[in-house]
Amino acid sequence: MPFLMRVELPDVPGSLGRVATAIGVAGGDIEAIEIVEKRANGTALDDVLLEIPQSTMPDSIVSACNALEGVRVRFISHYPSGGTLVLDLEAVEDLTANPEQAYDRLIDLLPATFRVDWGARLHRAKGVVHRTSAAPEDLEFLEIETPERLEVPDDENTLYAAARLDGNEIVVVGRRGGPEFLDSELARLGHLCALTVTITDANS
Repeated sequence: MPFLMRVELPDVPGSLGRVATAIGVAGGDIEAIEIVEKRANGTALDDVLLEIPQSTMPDSIVSACNALEGVRVRFISHYPSGGTLVLDLEAVEDLTANPEQAYDRLIDLLPATFRVDWGARLHRAKGVVHRTSAAPEDLEFLEIETPERLEVPDDENTLYAAARLDGNEIVVVGRRGGPEFLDSELARLGHLCALTVTITDANS
């Protein structure tokens, strides 16, 4: 079964190799790895896409990693079957190839690109104008200037983040159960929104 694991580890040569070895010994198979963030304190956050046999408990993978010095698993969860870690560059290439539908394609790409459960595009007057299938049908438009985390009291199980697309539209993403949105993820979301506007304007 596919799982996504976010792990914090020392940002030094050999750290990722130690983690990979621990995962293999515990019964997991690494499908892909993406560096999420490098921190000023000398650590890094990596997202690891795993294939774990049904006979192996995910907790055993977590324990094996946490037993390594300086390593801490921040999050592990099921991941959609057949899912892959999509890099921002691949998303931009897709948007560039489909400039007429770039706004909608951006929303369609968000779940894979940011490992969120859903994405939606909101217009200040029209409400939700495009969304992935798991996104709520009704969301409230918010005036925001920079990408930010959102507080939604009515939904305690989902973490929300949003970024401005243009003066009349914003993009909202939701991640059920975590992990929390990092500052680097918010920056990436804002950057990808800005690139989408640039791609669309260049084609108009």
